Amino acid sequence: LNDAVEAIVTDAEMGETRALLVMHRGKIVAERYAPGYGPETRLPSWSIAKSVTAVLVGLMVADGRLALDAPVPLPAWNQPGDPRGRITLRQLLTMSSGLAHVEDAEPLASADTIRMFFTDGARDMAAFARSKPLADPPGAAFSYSSGTSLILADLMTRQLTASDDPAVRQRAMAMFIEGRLTRPAKLASLTVEYDRAGTFIGGSFLHMTARDYARFGEMLRLGGRIGGQQVVAERWIDRMTTPS
Repeated sequence: LNDAVEAIVTDAEMGETRALLVMHRGKIVAERYAPGYGPETRLPSWSIAKSVTAVLVGLMVADGRLALDAPVPLPAWNQPGDPRGRITLRQLLTMSSGLAHVEDAEPLASADTIRMFFTDGARDMAAFARSKPLADPPGAAFSYSSGTSLILADLMTRQLTASDDPAVRQRAMAMFIEGRLTRPAKLASLTVEYDRAGTFIGGSFLHMTARDYARFGEMLRLGGRIGGQQVVAERWIDRMTTPS
């Protein structure tokens, strides 16, 4: 196993590998880092953040703050005649909301994801995402969308505070993440990014060490349980891992 790991990290044809970690039955059995990286290095999540967002939504559903099959409580959509008012939390989670979103495009700068993260949508990413019209009826089509994760992050924040103050929003979400995921799952390196509106960038931008990513994955493998503690309900993990 060590020989195989070494080859992946050092073989230029494999591309750049910064960290590689293998766990077996909850224990690290192989671990290798590129020069300049190590066990304490926080690495960007990219779309692993979507799984963290899904776990946080599950905690809010368990708390009764959100309901899976009820229309999501977003004021922007709850206007008379707005068809987006029918979109449910389940449809957002399964990326079948029907909202128009272009994840990738040529040229890349025209993609909604790039616009949302880096150009005209970056100041308030969730507002950019939820402003999109319907391209399909809710529940009718799957469309991979980083924007959907920002809508979910904003929706969670609205359950924690009614304030529009970015600092208040960020603090409320940070306290929820710390108290319900970081400490219980012992993900000490978990570092979350927020946009200028104070919304957790739940589609792509959080950071952890390789060991904490592995620990998070182990929690999912064990049905939401880690270190003897049930962090998130097993039935929620079942939902997350069931094809939709």
